[in-house]
Parts: sequence; structure tokens; C-alpha cells
Amino acid sequence: MIKKNDVIEITITDISNDGNGVGRFDGVVVFVPYSAIGDVLEVRVLKIAKTVMYGKIERIINASADRIKIDCDVFAPAVGGKTGSACGGCDFRHITYNAELFSKDRFIRDAFTRIGKLNPEFQPIIASDNTEHYRNKAQYPVDGEVTGFYAARSHRIVPHEECKLQPKIFGEIVDFIMLYNLSLRHICIRKGHYSGEINVTLVSYEKNDEFYKIAKLIMENFKEVRGVVLNINKGSNNVILGDEEIVLSGEGDIFDTMCGVKLRISPKSFYQVNTPTAEKLYEVIHEFTEPDGKTILDLYCGIGSIGLSMACKAKEVVGVDRVKSAIENARLNGFENTRFICGDVGDIFNQLSTVNCPLSIILDPARKGCESAVLENVAKLSPERIVMVSCDPATAARDCARLGEHGYKTKRVRGVDMFPRTRHVECVALLVKE
Repeated sequence: MIKKNDVIEITITDISNDGNGVGRFDGVVVFVPYSAIGDVLEVRVLKIAKTVMYGKIERIINASADRIKIDCDVFAPAVGGKTGSACGGCDFRHITYNAELFSKDRFIRDAFTRIGKLNPEFQPIIASDNTEHYRNKAQYPVDGEVTGFYAARSHRIVPHEECKLQPKIFGEIVDFIMLYNLSLRHICIRKGHYSGEINVTLVSYEKNDEFYKIAKLIMENFKEVRGVVLNINKGSNNVILGDEEIVLSGEGDIFDTMCGVKLRISPKSFYQVNTPTAEKLYEVIHEFTEPDGKTILDLYCGIGSIGLSMACKAKEVVGVDRVKSAIENARLNGFENTRFICGDVGDIFNQLSTVNCPLSIILDPARKGCESAVLENVAKLSPERIVMVSCDPATAARDCARLGEHGYKTKRVRGVDMFPRTRHVECVALLVKE
């Protein structure tokens, strides 16, 4: 009988969609973080559940051919080291990028076949051209004099000097801000990939006149910074940004382009974090949507970047979201064949009875996916095509299966690696009416 803290020998044969290696011992599945397919390991058992076990690497007996030298001091604990001592930002800095892509492709295929019970055509996953310093946004938690990123599944901050996922200037700005004794909860930074413009948002429980002085110093020392914003968040939950914003210096928003469309981006705007790869993602969405001469209904449209990127080809673009920024971006680009409805997607279908056909609908919900009522109302509009975009293949597969109950077949699926070195992956699915 295996007990907690026993050491067992296993071979890793797969990677789970949460980034853990998967092996078996006496027929029982064992999950092991920071392992690679092909590893032969001694594993210390940390937890025993009803049908699975969880462990950590005690010793690598034979290393996988996929293993590479780890290039980050806070990526993973040393073999046999303290569990939970690593930063939770990355999952795959210990394996080759090709091995990572292989696993992510498997995540998508498994989600659609196993969870969704679907059998679409799977197209090859699209890689990111850059695996380092690709993010245009970072959120640094602050606890007194300590900042960094959270350890996995915790709110304990792991401090480190340079994150391999963020632009180097982000770390320089954070280091500069931390020289001053400010009462901060978070430091949020975002950068326009093509424009180079940077916004710095300081999140605090309260307003303090000292913030104005520091904001001016930030802009004097970092010429790329277009503006510094103070966000007041007095809440006790995990939400980073509060409702009140004060522009301390410069402008509150930045500008960038995506697929040739100029976009105004606020600190609260949703904007894909990997701009060049997002443009590859949009190419897949365009291919699946076939926008020429159609009305495009862009649900959960955010700042409108997906729909607006099709406005030149579409007959009309109709976007829906709770924020008004898409309307401003349509005006910014001079599009006259666009209209946007500000409201919750679940509440606006009575306003869509005049949507012109032929119709394609794009669904790009948050990670949790779509509510059943939304999917039902989408099907009632009887679009020729539905394109599902998601950063969670599991919820995407679930929602595609639900649309199947309303007469829509999932024809094609393609992954796009928006988030190199992490377990996350974007996918796009095309559904057509049967």
C-alpha cells in the first residue's frame, strides 16, 4: 500500500492540460509537475486521492530527450527541493518548444474528442515566432517592499529580477517604482507592440498626493511611457482593478495597431497579450468566417479588434460587449459599416432581429465559455457559420457540443500558441449548419 512520502519509480508518458507530467504506478495515474514525456523518475508521493496520486521529482533516473537547460532561476524548484518555491508564470521552460507545441496540440484534440465527443478536422497548431519577451501586458502584485509574480496556486509573491515573458523595460519600470515607499497593491504595465507606447497603472487602496510626483518622475525617466494612471481598488477580493481611475500624468490610454486597424487601448481594455501571434490568430478567424459581403456578428467583442479587422470586406460588422471602446475604435478608423451594442451578450438578442443575412457569428467569450442561453439564441439567428474563439479548449469543446444540439456541426479546429512557455493555448473552431 502506497503512503504519502513514499518514493516510487515511474515513466512519464503524457502531459496533462494543466502542465503536469502523467505517469502510472500499479495502474494508478500519477501527476508530476516539471516533468517531460520520456522521463524516468523517482517521485515522492505528496497526495493520494481516490483514483490518482500527486508527486514531485525526487531524482531524474533517465532524462527525456525533450529536456533543455532551464534558463530562469525561479521557474522550478531544484530536484528534490521545496514544492511551491517556483514562480507560477511558466510551465514549460524545461522542454523544447517543439515538445511544448506537441503537447498543446494534444490538449486541443483531447478536449474536442474526449470532452466534446466531436470529430472535426484538426489543422496543425500555429507557433509563436517569439517565445521570450512577447507579452504586451504584465500585472505585478506588490506586498510592501516585495514585488514579482505569484507562485502557482497561491498568493505568495516570488520576487525576481527579469521575467523572460515580459519586455525588459517592464522590469526596469517596476524597479524604479519600487525605489519609492508607495502604498501599492499592483503595478500594471501594457505596451503597444507596434507603437511602443506604454501605460503604467498604479493600483492602490487610496489616493495620495505622492503618486503625482512619482508619475512625473516615471515619465521623465522612461520616454516610452505615454501616461501614468492611478486605479483605486478598495475591495478585498482577487479583482486587480477597481472602478475609479485618475490620470496622474500624460494620457490615460495608449494606441496600437492590429491587422492594420488602429486601436485605442485603456488600462481596463481586453487586448491580446501577444500581438504578432494574435494577428496569426485573426487570419484563422478570417479564414473560418469568410467575411466577404456578409454581416459579421462579433459577440464579446471587447475593443472590437476582431470585427474591425474584417470591416473592409464585410457588408456590416455588429459588435456586442459591455464596454464602449469598440465604438470609439470604429470611429477612429472611419468605418461606416459598423455598429456596436453596449450591453451584456445574454441580454441583447432582442436587438438583433434586424441583422442582415448572410450571417457569420464570432464568439470570443472569457475562459469560462458561453452560457447555454447565449448559445441557444445564437442558433436561433440561424447563421451560416459560427466561429468559436477560446483560450480554454475544454470550455470551447463543451460549447461546440452544445451548439451541435442546435444543428451545428464542428467542422474544423486549429490551435494558435498565443502563450509560449505556459500551459495556455488559444483555439479556433468552425461550426456550420447541418
